[in-house]
Amino acid sequence: MIDGIAGPNDLCFSPDETTLYVVEGRAKPNRLVWAYKVNADGTLGERSKHIEATAHGALDGIKCDEGGNLWCGWGSSGSPEASPEGLDGVRVFNPAGEAIGHIHLPERCANLCFGGTQGNRLFMASSHGIYALYVNARGATYT
Repeated sequence: MIDGIAGPNDLCFSPDETTLYVVEGRAKPNRLVWAYKVNADGTLGERSKHIEATAHGALDGIKCDEGGNLWCGWGSSGSPEASPEGLDGVRVFNPAGEAIGHIHLPERCANLCFGGTQGNRLFMASSHGIYALYVNARGATYT
């Protein structure tokens, strides 16, 4: 169990299951993704701040791909004033927590998952629609 997180929202493991990522949905002033070390006995070890959604970002659902990149539902309330940079959609971060890509959607992405026969189709759920596209990555698989 994890204590001390305001509004835990979503979680996922790294492909090797040595890191647990958890979204803190009510963190102030910005939403966060925490990275927890998973010990050999399955308990959680130290945590570190992995991603902070600054400016107009608001993290939501997260998933890892097989390369350890973190795919995050991202965005604002959908109004141009709240997200003037057009950041609604999905933001992709490398294992070091650096942004490496963005999929633009006309609204904030609340949750996402990898699927399809090859595991490379990204399904994105938003307030008013469901979107899907093939990407050059596959979702992480676990033992």
